[in-house]
Amino acid sequence: MTVQPTDTFDALRAAAAERILVLDGAMGTMIQQLKLDEAGYRGERFKTWNRDLKGNNDLLNLTRPEAVRDIHLAYFLAGADMVETNTFSGTTIAMADYGMESLVYELNFEGARLAKEAARLAEAKDGRRRFVAGAIGPTNRTASISPDVNDPGFRATSFDELATAYGEQAGALLDGGADLLLIETIFDTLNAKAAVFAIERLFEARRIRVPVMISGTITDLSGRTLSGQTPEAFWNSLRHAQPFSIGLNCALGAKEMRAHIDELSRIADTFVCAYPNAGLPNEFGLYDESPEAMAKLVGEFAASGLVNIVGGCCGTTPDHIGALAKAVAPHAPRAIPEVAPRLRLSGLEPFEMRV
Repeated sequence: MTVQPTDTFDALRAAAAERILVLDGAMGTMIQQLKLDEAGYRGERFKTWNRDLKGNNDLLNLTRPEAVRDIHLAYFLAGADMVETNTFSGTTIAMADYGMESLVYELNFEGARLAKEAARLAEAKDGRRRFVAGAIGPTNRTASISPDVNDPGFRATSFDELATAYGEQAGALLDGGADLLLIETIFDTLNAKAAVFAIERLFEARRIRVPVMISGTITDLSGRTLSGQTPEAFWNSLRHAQPFSIGLNCALGAKEMRAHIDELSRIADTFVCAYPNAGLPNEFGLYDESPEAMAKLVGEFAASGLVNIVGGCCGTTPDHIGALAKAVAPHAPRAIPEVAPRLRLSGLEPFEMRV
């Protein structure tokens, strides 16, 4: 069976050969600025829903679509080449918290449609092509770790359950117009493997293929994911997916992320993407790093030849993205290294066989 790549591959590769690409910033930060109360999230359609809905940001694709589209457009106009759909929690697993599993297709379809609408509005202003990345979050369950310290063998989800949920989400995102898929904020590599499996199965069924970006998260200063892997082990676990990019986002600010991006830059034979938080959270859980300060740090990533794609995660705004775009513009994109073919495996640590 032939699986046909879409034209997005060529367009993205051509753009990435010319410059460091810019991803958007945080959706949650911008939604917080709307200061919506419970009624603001519900809208008329969900006025009598039997559970609290405040905080269900994905629901705003249905109840506040213009606000979501305008956030995407603000990031595009600030300098972003691509934006992520407002679908971080758009799986049946995550939506179960709100009793909204049946809305997953609509939430993701509308999320992609709104981002695509913003892309077209931005393109009409300057003629530069924009891209929509269908955001696939990690869910609120882990396949590798027991949530019960008294029962280490227990799992709150399974590979098959995750794959089914991810497949439903990815299909809806493509139907809504997403140009590529972004598996992001990965704290458990097994969850990510389920997403990769689901997406590959979807590609085979539809006989198309779009670029897939993969982004993990180093959860603290130990330099490991929540499931315990180092960045190199994480890459070894997922390089078989041949992603358009590998990278890191969330949890850390640019300063703390730098060494880990450096590591991925040296070993990954694909594009590298970094979208850190606006510094580390303060005692109130807020992010204080200014656009100028963050741009200086990420600009150094670019000057050192570490990155092909940059953006922002928690605490970042269009002002941050505008500053990042200006900071990386003078610098050439990272050259993808030639990596000698060897047997490379991973557990929590990487293993490379040399002869």
